[in-house]
Amino acid sequence: MAEARRIVVKVGSSSLTTASGGLDADRVDALVDVLAKARDGREVVLVSSGAIAAGLAPLGLDRRPRDLARQQAAASVGQGLLVARYTASFARYGLRVGQVLLTSDDVSRRTHYRNAFRTLEQLLSMGALPVVNENDTVATDEIRFGDNDRLAALVAHLVRADLLVLLSDVDGLYDGDPSTPGTSRIDEVTGPADLEGISIGSAGRAGVGTGGMVTKVEAAGIATGAGVPVVLTSAVHAADALAGRPTGTYFHPTGKRSAGRLLWLAHASAPRGALRLDAGAVRAVTERGSSLLPAGLTAVEGEFTAGDPVDLLDETGRAVARGLVNFDARELPRLLGRSTRDLARELGPAYEREVVHRDDLVLLRAARR
Repeated sequence: MAEARRIVVKVGSSSLTTASGGLDADRVDALVDVLAKARDGREVVLVSSGAIAAGLAPLGLDRRPRDLARQQAAASVGQGLLVARYTASFARYGLRVGQVLLTSDDVSRRTHYRNAFRTLEQLLSMGALPVVNENDTVATDEIRFGDNDRLAALVAHLVRADLLVLLSDVDGLYDGDPSTPGTSRIDEVTGPADLEGISIGSAGRAGVGTGGMVTKVEAAGIATGAGVPVVLTSAVHAADALAGRPTGTYFHPTGKRSAGRLLWLAHASAPRGALRLDAGAVRAVTERGSSLLPAGLTAVEGEFTAGDPVDLLDETGRAVARGLVNFDARELPRLLGRSTRDLARELGPAYEREVVHRDDLVLLRAARR
């Protein structure tokens, strides 16, 4: 941990705001104090929640709204307040911040992914500290990450971080409800087997965020599966985590770094439709690493356009893979079960191509078992 040169730090709404909404300037400044000092010879990317929570009080809302439109309105007001507070606080150390707002579309599509990577790399190379958040003001239900814990895990992979630190209002993962006598903190997690039989709560304490311990454990699984170690602790122990001192729960890496975009495609994209495959196509995709050709299609479900993520289903309806489709939904029915050579001869050379190219396809976990 102490040797990590590039670190992604995620902080939740409950660590930055009051329970009724509105930024807590002292909490923000305390976090900035820690991050500014941690930058000595290292690079830090901050994934910060708090935009919606910060916008509640200014808009006269006493709790986080459930409907998307009012969430977007609160985020629109709160995001400006959040970044302004970070800008002023980091300026005490002569540091600049750069705001980066993402939706899942920004990083699951090939060109958008490269743009996001280049932006973050350039900010870091110029000595700025990126402050990343989901673009709540425009994100729809179909293109939301769902929670910034997952966003932080994916950003850690995107920027090739050496460490992900998840800051919460609880000082680690416990084997039960931390408020219940007799429960103990789990200091290390070496793999999924260490979590078997553990009851993990689902709600945050402060009531202004969307996450809880479940999303943090899921995020840790995404990051460690991609080769990035994770420390989960409370915001008040952030300095210990960044200095490499024992604190919270340490999640050991369980996998190796994979092709960047594919992790986003698997964990950050929402399928806009589905393609049903015959048995031969399922084997070609899952066992031989082949592209999906029209000859292997048996049915098309949903409304989508070229470039959208779709699930690939086996004959039982189980999703075995997800990929970016090369055709609109309305084009595909006449391609079902046909060879690319026949399609090119009848419809033109534009149809002599894959429905989903193997470079734009990722196997889902259920297919790997």
